[in-house]
Amino acid sequence: MPNNSKTQLKTIVDFARRKGFVFPSSEIYGGFAATYDFGPMGVLLKKNIEQTWRNWNVTTRTDMVEMEGAIFMHPKVWEASGHIGGFSDLLVEDLVTHKRYRADHLVEDAKVVWPLSEVQLITNAGSFSAEEIDQIIEHYKLKSPDGNPLSKAKKFNLLVKTHLGPVEDETSLVYLKGESCANIYVDWKAIQETTRRKLPFGIAQIGKAFRNEITVKQFMFRTREFEQMDVEYFVKPGTEDKFYAEWKQNRWDFYTKALNFNETNLQYRQHDKDELVFYAKEAWDVEYNFGEIGFKELEGIHNRTDYDTTQHSKFSGQDLTYFDSDTNTRYNPYIVEMSAGFNRMYLAVMFEFYTEEILINEKGEQETRIVFKLPYSLAPFKLAVLPLMKKDGLGEFAFELYSNLRKQGISADYDEAGSIGKRYRRQDENGTPWCLCVDYDTLKDGDTKNTVTLRHRDTMEQTRVAIKDLESFIKGF
Repeated sequence: MPNNSKTQLKTIVDFARRKGFVFPSSEIYGGFAATYDFGPMGVLLKKNIEQTWRNWNVTTRTDMVEMEGAIFMHPKVWEASGHIGGFSDLLVEDLVTHKRYRADHLVEDAKVVWPLSEVQLITNAGSFSAEEIDQIIEHYKLKSPDGNPLSKAKKFNLLVKTHLGPVEDETSLVYLKGESCANIYVDWKAIQETTRRKLPFGIAQIGKAFRNEITVKQFMFRTREFEQMDVEYFVKPGTEDKFYAEWKQNRWDFYTKALNFNETNLQYRQHDKDELVFYAKEAWDVEYNFGEIGFKELEGIHNRTDYDTTQHSKFSGQDLTYFDSDTNTRYNPYIVEMSAGFNRMYLAVMFEFYTEEILINEKGEQETRIVFKLPYSLAPFKLAVLPLMKKDGLGEFAFELYSNLRKQGISADYDEAGSIGKRYRRQDENGTPWCLCVDYDTLKDGDTKNTVTLRHRDTMEQTRVAIKDLESFIKGF
């Protein structure tokens, strides 16, 4: 797979909409900022990515369990975690239009340096204080995107507030989850006791999270509603460095081996000391090359120490320590965390496997073939059944075959509209690895009876295969 540094975001956005992978939410009403719906093709791809993540992190391991937590949690959870007091971004306001912008994005987009003695452009403005942001804006005389003066930077809490119950007052105030992993921290001891797990062990979850983002852009990269894919690995204090190194390598292997990403599209980035969260001992990001957007965070790997277990013990009044029967001692476990945003992972898959190939047609002219070169495990449809013609019984035979394949649990598609060449191209764009053509030889008596032509998406090579051997052939290729 080639490096995708030249792929334009608009190309991916248009492709996702045209093929039914991703639609803007409430599109008939003009859409709703930074929210998206997964279409028929998209939800199949979504489930396959999730299952690949689950297989890698849970089902193939002996030291992992999985949970699914509620979206609403006791408000004290967010007080204990520090989200109410510290889960915020800096915003600045256009003093004319009163539009608000994330200060770090505005500074990074301005392509400036700070401090002035530096030569490298600012890429981590999120670690700057309000005072530093104000100094940068003043020194460079930065304006809003509309060309107007800006206000001083101020904090904006990202938690989404709502009310539960018949009365909307402070007693009914709750928050949508700002981090999906919060359930794991508060349930960890109940899970450990009911499963009788010994440390080290991990708890995984794919869960919803919500953030009241100030500005949203770049399609699915930054949205207000999204899923997070979290692994929280609980270890004995003093062993966290060893497990941190193991999980850091594990995450690289997941992207290159499970999702089949090209290593040139991935890189690690260590958090600088000034951007490291106060409770974190170490933090690295796995970054992906999102085409024209460049390298951006895909997943965070954090050594959270015992902050979460200690804080929730303190605020809840409950003992969340672990009893170590080997040493006859109790302690709050340390947590090694791996947290990925699913929307970003989904977008990375689209960037990674979207391909445009230049071919020479029968007339000697150049034409572009769009191929979504998804691995077999991720492909929404594994096989497409295409009758050569709708007449002469080919259509009826093909549809019955298609129906039987679906009943066998094979994710298959059916298409009889247009020429066989156009249908092949449609399935190339869908990412379908195999196209099955039912032709006149399929119905003939003799050696070809009940055989079909299989066309491979990437090579376009065709092979004659017996229908009874289809499943083993396409899975074993």
